[in-house]
Amino acid sequence: MGRNRGGTNRKYSVEEKLVIIERYLVQHESQRDLGRELGISHQNIGRWIVQYLENGIEGLKPKKRGNPYSALHTSKSLSELDRLRLENMKLKVELARAKKGYTVKGVGTKKEYVTLSGKIIKS
Repeated sequence: MGRNRGGTNRKYSVEEKLVIIERYLVQHESQRDLGRELGISHQNIGRWIVQYLENGIEGLKPKKRGNPYSALHTSKSLSELDRLRLENMKLKVELARAKKGYTVKGVGTKKEYVTLSGKIIKS
């Protein structure tokens, strides 16, 4: 989660978070006292409490990161819905680039960013 005074980033399981939240909600221990005792930022504990109160246990689970469409372009058997989602995302990216005034030529290591006036801005 967060850094603890020069420590490493520590990931806490849903069960560990629930135990800490229970101590706060049921045993009425303060966030600061829990943080000092466990070596966790009291802001993290507060964030977990809010997430738990708003979304239950689902709020404590880690969020999926990354682009959900990144593997679709290499898949050989896409459903019609996935194919349309991928096409839609490509068009959105193309539109955003056009609004910023550049387009992309090539792929992979041969990719070049070209302004709409024809100048290469980076490669």
